Amino acid sequence: MEQQITIEEMQILLVEPSLAQRRIIIESLRDVGITNIEGVARGIDAIEIMEKYPPDLVISAMYFEDMTGNNLINAMKVDETLKDIPFMLISSETDEHFLDPMRQAGVVAILPKPFLFDDLKKAIYASLDFISPEQLHLDNYDVEDLKVLVVDDSLMARKHIIKVLNLMGIERIDQAKDGVEAVEHLTEKMFDLVVTDYNMPEMDGRALIKFIRTESTQPDIPILMVTSETNETRLSSIQQSGVSAICDKPFESVTVRGMIERIMSS
Repeated sequence: MEQQITIEEMQILLVEPSLAQRRIIIESLRDVGITNIEGVARGIDAIEIMEKYPPDLVISAMYFEDMTGNNLINAMKVDETLKDIPFMLISSETDEHFLDPMRQAGVVAILPKPFLFDDLKKAIYASLDFISPEQLHLDNYDVEDLKVLVVDDSLMARKHIIKVLNLMGIERIDQAKDGVEAVEHLTEKMFDLVVTDYNMPEMDGRALIKFIRTESTQPDIPILMVTSETNETRLSSIQQSGVSAICDKPFESVTVRGMIERIMSS
């Protein structure tokens, strides 16, 4: 269990090219109760600061003069000292072509510009829960013995989900890059929970759920879908296919924990 920190103790690195926007965000963070805030305008400056003084949370815009928010988070994910730092995006960007890689990388929140103060406060507390999470509590299982299969075609997304599960106390985790590989795991081994994405090559999440429910030797296994899918027709189809619960990307750790506790108890 990682050491608990408070809102007042949080160290924030704000990466925002606009001085006016930096001031607005910093003022809002101070209203939340955060005073330890470092602001920079460029991605390279952010990386240099993080390497010397890793923050508890990075809050970033999408575009800087030297790189994009996607470039920044990708650089963090390949650095062993930076890869686990939570990342929040505040941007006016609405194109999913640019936002979806952020979701797959495991950002803790995506807020629009202008943002609502309550949404920022909620995202800060979600980040705090990611940094200092509560353990998972299950009536019928020992959490450390829980066997989980994580299925996602994005390596970064799998790493993020596994990190969140690890922080909840779940250690016995297998992973698969798509539904086909997941079927191989499910054929060879019994699991207590499957956490899967929807959009995957070869065999997507809906097809995987259908296999589990109708063809596998463990048709009653709880299935949590964590997805950035926004198409209501597809989501309705997924719900009818037998998924136990659906969670959006980006997700809050407390939401995932609550969903797992609910579906593992029912």
